[in-house]
Amino acid sequence: MKTDELREKYLAFFESKGHTRVASDVLVPTWDPSVLFTPAGMNQFKDHFLGKVKLDYTRATTCQKCMRTGDIDNVGRTPRHHTFFEMLGNFSFGDYFKRDAIHWAWEFLTDKKWLGLPAESLSVTVYKDDQEAAAIWRDQIGLPPARISFEDEDENFWPASAPSEGPDGVCGPCSEIYYTATLADGSRAEPLEIWNLVFTQFNRVGDPPDNLRPLPSKNIDTGMGLERTAAALQGVPTNFHIDTLRPIVDAAAEVCGVKYVYDSDTGRRLRRITDHLRACAFAVHENVYPGANKEKYVVKRLLRRAVLDGHQMGLRDPFLYKLVPKVAEVMANPYPELSETRERVASVIQKEEANFFGTIDDGLNRIERVFDEMRTDNRTAVDGAFAAELYQTYGVPPELFESLAADQKLAFDWDSYRRAMEEHGEASGKLTHTVMGAKGPMDSLKQAGHATEFLGYDTTEANVKVVGIVVGTGEDEQLAEALAEGQQARVVLEGTPFYGESGGQVGDTGTLTGEKGVFVVTDTQKDGSLFVHSGKLLKGTLNSGDSVLAKVNEDRRDAIRRAHSATHLLHHALQKTLGTHAQQQGSKVDADWLRFDFTNLSAVEPEQLATIAADVEAAVAAGGAVRCETLPLAEARQQGAMMLFGEKYPDPVRMVSMGPLDDQQAFSRELCGGTHLKQVADVGEFEILAEEGVSAGTRRVTALTGQRATEHRAQTEAILAALASTLGVKSETVVEAVGRLVARQRALKKKLAGGGEVEPTPAQLRGPELKTYAQKRQAVADVSRQLSVAPVASAERVAALMAEIETLEAQVKNREAAGPLSAETLLEAATQIAGVTTVIAHTPDAPVGLLRQLIDAIRQKKQPAAVLFASTEGDDKVTLIAAVTKDLVERGVTAKDWIGPVAAVVGGGGGGRPDMAQAGGKLPAKTPEALAVAKSTLEKLLGS
Repeated sequence: MKTDELREKYLAFFESKGHTRVASDVLVPTWDPSVLFTPAGMNQFKDHFLGKVKLDYTRATTCQKCMRTGDIDNVGRTPRHHTFFEMLGNFSFGDYFKRDAIHWAWEFLTDKKWLGLPAESLSVTVYKDDQEAAAIWRDQIGLPPARISFEDEDENFWPASAPSEGPDGVCGPCSEIYYTATLADGSRAEPLEIWNLVFTQFNRVGDPPDNLRPLPSKNIDTGMGLERTAAALQGVPTNFHIDTLRPIVDAAAEVCGVKYVYDSDTGRRLRRITDHLRACAFAVHENVYPGANKEKYVVKRLLRRAVLDGHQMGLRDPFLYKLVPKVAEVMANPYPELSETRERVASVIQKEEANFFGTIDDGLNRIERVFDEMRTDNRTAVDGAFAAELYQTYGVPPELFESLAADQKLAFDWDSYRRAMEEHGEASGKLTHTVMGAKGPMDSLKQAGHATEFLGYDTTEANVKVVGIVVGTGEDEQLAEALAEGQQARVVLEGTPFYGESGGQVGDTGTLTGEKGVFVVTDTQKDGSLFVHSGKLLKGTLNSGDSVLAKVNEDRRDAIRRAHSATHLLHHALQKTLGTHAQQQGSKVDADWLRFDFTNLSAVEPEQLATIAADVEAAVAAGGAVRCETLPLAEARQQGAMMLFGEKYPDPVRMVSMGPLDDQQAFSRELCGGTHLKQVADVGEFEILAEEGVSAGTRRVTALTGQRATEHRAQTEAILAALASTLGVKSETVVEAVGRLVARQRALKKKLAGGGEVEPTPAQLRGPELKTYAQKRQAVADVSRQLSVAPVASAERVAALMAEIETLEAQVKNREAAGPLSAETLLEAATQIAGVTTVIAHTPDAPVGLLRQLIDAIRQKKQPAAVLFASTEGDDKVTLIAAVTKDLVERGVTAKDWIGPVAAVVGGGGGGRPDMAQAGGKLPAKTPEALAVAKSTLEKLLGS
């Protein structure tokens, strides 16, 4: 039986038993902060099990994409371990229980219409105290007692060992089903666990004994591993030999230029490459790119482990990316969307491979040297601080280092690694992969049947009832019946016009006004089915059960609508200019301000950014309606609605279309639950502030809309006018004028440092006429870039630059009047003190770099020699630098001893090496006195 056939048979079987077929949740559930990746089929149903949501169905069946890294070191080494895998499941939310779960499992496994496995090849385990399940297997299914095993809580309870060790919360016993295959030679294989039936029937409260309390409604959660069951049905010795994995293994062997031999190091490496590449292809497809933290780090770690396997087979160039088309081909039946993104996925993987291949040899060489040193010193644990340095310098993940150390029978010091990473501010911490959340006041409200109806699409005010008030924070939060004036709280309503923060759109603010009091809402959040209004009781009282007028701050809501609608226009413009890969990675929408993250491997060129901004502005100018409609997901897809990879959509969905009324010409269709304008033209002005990178493969645009964009444009016009006024030129020549200033400053500094000539500034300034605002905006941006300051500071920086140039010109003029500085001219004026060639000179405005060059030249020409320069600048700065030759240092005469008394005269101090020292002062008028002290101090040091 092919893997795709097995998947479909399972789902169809449970549909025939009244289950709703539910699509796989995303691999990276952003809605669930307790996990990095979806670890099991039940994950998307957590709130169903806890009774936190209104149930549209009480039975469900899925095939869930899963990712686990707890056994990563076993991948490729054992027949069954994976990081990415698929889990078949059937679930009951207070509907059927043990009898039906067991009977249906047996029917699916043994009935010839479905899998048709021989009954004598199946055995089960049950929890040691679960006589109910054992009786069903024995008395109703007819399984011989010899094929029913009783196991302890570490094997047959979920979570494992929950009765003794916790955590508190929903839990229950389980029954595992094993299949024992008959091999080609007639022998029996080892029993293979293919299905786990979890009977969620208890709430654990405190420590044993008597800590398992029966739940009012019992649930079923089962999991059948697709790959391992397919391996059993196909009669192959390992999951990697099934029809959806063996083609990838063979493709990997071909790409790596090796032969696949199952029981060999090469075979293990090819299986690991297959697993890791498949996992990363699915993750990158969902826009999870290799990075430094959380799920991005897992992707990076998996890719680099696979690259190391290739490296150890002799490869020195990227190769994994070549396998992406094979993954998309093999998984095309259940996941056709993979083929839509395979070029982007391959490009991301290739870039990460190239980065690691660029450093891997140096990193491995360093590791080998460490291993050699450890063997010499008889050390048995790798220093985590070194591993941290290796990761930061060469990108070698510590887990990979640990694996290499294990091959050498060496331990790895994780504690010292974490300390080192914390010192560098790079510790990402561990997430606790909890499954059932703790109960609190909000959970109590949900379980009481409360759910907030959102009214905000149609109105910004409504008369509604208060159904809950929560005061306190953290462990101290609790439900309250009433609020007193000035008290902070969170209020839950039966219905609300307030938008709860989600999808990147911030929550609404406003007021709740009742007969006896006014509550000011400063933020609105969502907690499952509840909208939570945070704020403070401004006056009077507020009681649970009161009727209130809930009124949103309409001006702010309108500003948020403008920004949110603009993100849709921006998304469309980005894809039009950059390509369809430029998909949304995240957003933040506030009042007339938006931040939009999108996929792109490189920075957006200024010309492209200008085109993107122009496209948005053109769309706003063209106008058209913004239409929001609820329709079946399939119909929205058929109409071309943009579907973000890695997002899970409800059915039906809310589709937002923008553009002309003719649906065929709508230029933007997205699935979105946010609030929007009625007309595209109401976005008003649109202004891009910045484009920048936020992580590997992800860029960010920040922009303004409406009034804030209008104000920013006025500010830009004012900046340009201020620049023109400061420079004394027309606005169209501002960019060239600033360029000349910057060039002249550099030339003058170079001249003072002893090199180059200052070219005369051409008289004529030329520049394109600035007819449009876009041209003016670009001019200000160009000036800002030349000056390396924010636009608002550019006019001030130009004024400072002009003053600096005036000072530099005076310094150059003084230098030229004083004659050229050279080692030869300085030595001509040198004196002899106790047989030492001595140069003590005042060198106004001379850069320290030039003085150091002169010192080196003098010391090369004369020995013994002593040199001291005093460079003055303006009325408050003196720089002293002194040096002596090596032979004087050996006689006990040091530059540090010499410069100290001199620096004291000019009101400063300093220090340095014995052969060269530097000091500063703030009394240039005392320079002649300081030079006299320099001569007398050297005479004392030389004993003359």
